[in-house]
Amino acid sequence: MILLSLIAALALEQIRPLGNRNRVWLLFVRYANHLERNFNAGFERHGVVAWLVAILPPVLLSLAIYYGLYALNPALALAWNVLMLYLTMGFRHFSSAFSEISLALSEGRDHDARLSLAAWTGQPTSDMSVNEVSRLAIEQGVLDSYRHVFGTMFWFVLLPGPSGALLYRLASMLAQKWGERNFDEDPFGRFAARFGLWLDWLPARLTSVSFAVMGNFEDAIYCWRSQARTWGNYTSGILLASAAGAIGVRLGDPLRQDYSLKIRPELGTGDEADPQYLKSAVGLIWRAVLLWLALLLLLTITGLFA
Repeated sequence: MILLSLIAALALEQIRPLGNRNRVWLLFVRYANHLERNFNAGFERHGVVAWLVAILPPVLLSLAIYYGLYALNPALALAWNVLMLYLTMGFRHFSSAFSEISLALSEGRDHDARLSLAAWTGQPTSDMSVNEVSRLAIEQGVLDSYRHVFGTMFWFVLLPGPSGALLYRLASMLAQKWGERNFDEDPFGRFAARFGLWLDWLPARLTSVSFAVMGNFEDAIYCWRSQARTWGNYTSGILLASAAGAIGVRLGDPLRQDYSLKIRPELGTGDEADPQYLKSAVGLIWRAVLLWLALLLLLTITGLFA
């Protein structure tokens, strides 16, 4: 059922992609804002309570519905899994943006590519060169693929029903929303950030290993070991360094933003990023997804014959 759910959800998402700004997630964002306004009194324990109130009810409800449907008919439970994965996964969230930017650059529409990248990343891009646009697009694509595909897949497989996928997606949203602040001034989001790091520890490393296996293994492992810690966020550094080494491209490096130079460490040992490497990055991500599905198929077959 797990493998069928993943394949069906990925296929459905390719046919009818669900945008980032859909009503379900906008409703949760409003709910999280409401909780912060009512619970944030300047202490970490308030953030813990708000996190539990935000996460536990939907996760437990999804699990109760799953077991209730399974008792009626396993096919209904399968359909529920697919629906929840459709809502929580999002391969097209980054692949469609990749396609828009790649097409614009290949047609010489650099301005359109910058606009698409700005809408996707929320960062200023008007000063960027073609190489900088390509570099930032690859970085955002690798991180989005992890958050919306690999991390969600891992916790969906590990926990019963759709509870793992929903837990990971909601916890990741709260980690980004509440956890990216100065905890000395406002410790409300410290628990959300810490829990998000815990959820990412193993799947991020498995994803990086997958990039290495499906790309240039030696360069991916070398970049991971020697460069990941130079990045501000170590989990992101692992993913970006391994992906850069796997496809032979150089990521990181300074970016021109807001009429100034944003200094960033170098990741990868390959060539300067260009539009061709956008396709290489998408290919690497797809191969890694297929690798995960193939391994899950082997585990399923082994379980049937054990």
